[in-house]
Amino acid sequence: MDGYLWVKSFHILFVASWFAGLFYLPRIFVNLAMETEPAATARLLTMARKLYRFMTLLAIPAMLLGFALVGVYKIGIGGQSGWLHAKILVVLLIVGYHHGCGRLLRKFEAGQNTKTHTFYRWFNEFPVVMMAIAIILVVVKPF
Repeated sequence: MDGYLWVKSFHILFVASWFAGLFYLPRIFVNLAMETEPAATARLLTMARKLYRFMTLLAIPAMLLGFALVGVYKIGIGGQSGWLHAKILVVLLIVGYHHGCGRLLRKFEAGQNTKTHTFYRWFNEFPVVMMAIAIILVVVKPF
């Protein structure tokens, strides 16, 4: 069972690290939407690009380790496993959000952003809600 604990530990580590990026990138978008100075915009875009690449690299092992917990260690298999199906749905929504951040970043890079800083402030709340739902599903296993 020692391998299981290592996989679980690294899964949590990579998920937490990925989410740090998902929490911070939209905050950069808030600043980009408000910025009028070209030098500051360029600096923020560089930060956003680097963060997006890094968080993408973190997302891959987070998901692979999660799949290992299910496939190798059979977490959530058999019995009451509705929570796992719901968590997988949440993960898919988070992956969609991640890709949505990439699309928004490309719009900023092309100078085509049409959304306000207020939109990005609300947009930033989605990963918080998704993380809360995922944690509740895994810990409480409501169904």
